[in-house]
Amino acid sequence: MSTLYTEIIQDAYKHPAHRGDLPDHSHSFEDENPLCGDVLRMELQVDGDRVRSARFSGRGCAISQASAELLLDRVEGRAVADALALEKDDVLEELGIPEISPARLKCALLALKVLKGALYGLKA
Repeated sequence: MSTLYTEIIQDAYKHPAHRGDLPDHSHSFEDENPLCGDVLRMELQVDGDRVRSARFSGRGCAISQASAELLLDRVEGRAVADALALEKDDVLEELGIPEISPARLKCALLALKVLKGALYGLKA
């Protein structure tokens, strides 16, 4: 197995706590990585300035799905401003991979793109 698939990624991919639908969501966004076909949707319940609940759905590689799980775990219950301040290095730190190929980087950052799209109220 490639060292790219760290234990952190495998655990988040195999045991996601935030996978599913959030029927009472206030924010949502869906996007895809056209290079590999990964698709990711996030639904958030934002109350005031806090992300109260967060769920994701979609299909794709372990990196894109684990990235969604780890990011939602990080932002749930926290201020929207903190979520919007997240950047590429924060995602890679969550995944436990300091270096990644350009193709895999797009997989890893899809979750960040979708999270910010939902919080900014973008429409697909």
